[in-house]
Amino acid sequence: MKVYGIPNCGSVKKARVLLEEQGAGYEFIDFKKAPPSTEMIQSWVDQAGIEVVLNKRGTTWRKLDDAQKAETDSNKLIALMAEQPSLIKRPVIETGKGLLVGFDADQILNSL
Repeated sequence: MKVYGIPNCGSVKKARVLLEEQGAGYEFIDFKKAPPSTEMIQSWVDQAGIEVVLNKRGTTWRKLDDAQKAETDSNKLIALMAEQPSLIKRPVIETGKGLLVGFDADQILNSL
């Protein structure tokens, strides 16, 4: 299992604590130290959808200019997420059974 995110993100912290409490082994990948490639983000979008992967609630999104916020081309949005990984909803969890995006305790527990 791989958990992608930012160490100080509240949702990432909750997911990591939950996995540790369950004794689930996982590898943590820090977006700041190892940003995901456009191919990896494309794979996540293919599995979960652009609206799920793109974080429109964070401060990084709010700081974008209006033209960037109005963008609808998924390839351009994926490139923007690769450039600014904070635009990706966190955590992204690759389980053996599929992909989870965002913190949902029940989904995480069901994926173990």
